[in-house]
Amino acid sequence: MSMLSFLKIISPTRFTLGLLLMVGFASCSTPSDPDRPHVLIKTQLGDIEVELYPKQAPKTVAAFLSYVDSGFYKEGSFYRVLNDDNQPSGSGNVKLIQGGIFVSNHAKEVTIPGIPHETTKQTGITHKDGTISMARTTPGTASTEFFICIGNQPGFDYGGENNPDGQGMAAFGRVVQGMDIVQQIYGQPSSGTAITPTVRIKDIKRE
Repeated sequence: MSMLSFLKIISPTRFTLGLLLMVGFASCSTPSDPDRPHVLIKTQLGDIEVELYPKQAPKTVAAFLSYVDSGFYKEGSFYRVLNDDNQPSGSGNVKLIQGGIFVSNHAKEVTIPGIPHETTKQTGITHKDGTISMARTTPGTASTEFFICIGNQPGFDYGGENNPDGQGMAAFGRVVQGMDIVQQIYGQPSSGTAITPTVRIKDIKRE
């Protein structure tokens, strides 16, 4: 006798309860989509959930998840902000928050090899509101440090005006929950581009 047939011969109340339990067990056992894994950035102000795109940006996502799995981001921080107050007026100002381990564990950060640069032309992931992307100097130097866009930032795309080399930044995912927390971090006190004090990243974990 099937489970559904068995449930049909018991009382309506128990039948309903049984169906709810079956649905609950099914939802609990459903694995996350491997094509769009999620990570949770746990900060002192709240959590930010990010969806990653390994099919479009395989090298960047693989590197970022290796840092997550290695526990590099535990006790990291959001330490940098770009806003209207710390950029010249009329200069095509960008808005973002930047985090990682540059401040909290600089000795570790400088040992991480650079990630091969994946441009937005290659990936198709452009710098829109909530996009997460890798910070870098020259192409191929990105490692553990990342930023989250506030508003659309096309200047970071391939051919954009924010990188003299024209290669843009390597976007690799988007915030799906917690943009209110991103905004809170963006609104913290700052001195120049430095968030003062930094906002602690308790950890970053896979969902």
